[in-house]
Amino acid sequence: MTDGQDGAVTAAASNRDIARLTALHGLMARIRAFERAAETGQTRGSVLGAVHLSIGQEAVAAGVCAQLRRDDLLLSTHRGHGHTLAKGADARAMMLELLGKAGGTSNGRGGSMHIADFSVGMLGANGVVSANIPIAVGAAQAIRLKGGDQVVVCLFGDGAINRGPFMEGLNWAKVFNLPVLFVCEDNGWSATTRTSELTAGDGAAARARSMDVTAIEIDGNDLALVDETAREVVARLRAGDGPILIHARTYRLLGHTASDTAGYRPAGEAEGRWEGDPMRRNRAVLEAAGVGAHEIDALEQAATDEMTRALDDAEAAPFAPAALAFDDVQDAGAPTRFWTREG
Repeated sequence: MTDGQDGAVTAAASNRDIARLTALHGLMARIRAFERAAETGQTRGSVLGAVHLSIGQEAVAAGVCAQLRRDDLLLSTHRGHGHTLAKGADARAMMLELLGKAGGTSNGRGGSMHIADFSVGMLGANGVVSANIPIAVGAAQAIRLKGGDQVVVCLFGDGAINRGPFMEGLNWAKVFNLPVLFVCEDNGWSATTRTSELTAGDGAAARARSMDVTAIEIDGNDLALVDETAREVVARLRAGDGPILIHARTYRLLGHTASDTAGYRPAGEAEGRWEGDPMRRNRAVLEAAGVGAHEIDALEQAATDEMTRALDDAEAAPFAPAALAFDDVQDAGAPTRFWTREG
């Protein structure tokens, strides 16, 4: 690694840990296979509601979450399948969740956009853009008050930096020096609008630096670089050097949702970006290092088989009992009238 702006790192090819990159390639393959299975489920009508796929962005999920302990905490976006799987959630339970079935990570009450698994420190995806940022900061504040050494990772998209919670959250985290890793997963698009057309200034890293938050800008499709950068940053956070922001540039290869054909993009743009697909790039790195194509194929096929089974099992499983809808709902008592027209 070499130092760059704000301590940015660049991966040196000669120092790459091929065994580790092979394992992480397997994780990326599992993420992609899970999302392809979810896409199939929606086509069949078994996955209801919107499904936001992160195909093309897997290196960020794999490289960042690989640094985390089970008791570290994670907050994600509406595009959170990959983050959740990489944090250690069970794929079958996740698929049950997407289908609203019993045994899902939240017994089918969260679905795709609100998937969570507290048992692995995944506090939840969030359907509201940037709403996960203050939750992450609050979780980090709680860790600080309790004297723990966990870190909190908060992933959000480039569209989130144009909402108030981004600035509020970074400000609070900096004032209290909280152990939060903010990861801006910049795929270039805010739903159906190119983010650059809506964003003043130089973007996420510049805004973070304006509040004296360390910011590191990286190629988010370079798995080795994401892995090395996140490893260094998480170590700094555990040592009390927080908060830190990673601005990872990537690309959403498919539409905003699984049913979005992305006709708003210029013809040929997405097709051309498949050349930068992190799985293709990492496969080339592995093969250049002597890893056999058959070994990589086997990893990817095992991932496909696992997620196909997960979807089949979920489709055959019963729906969660309706009564579970009232579990975990706060009972604040009967409504109290606190205001009248008369005062």
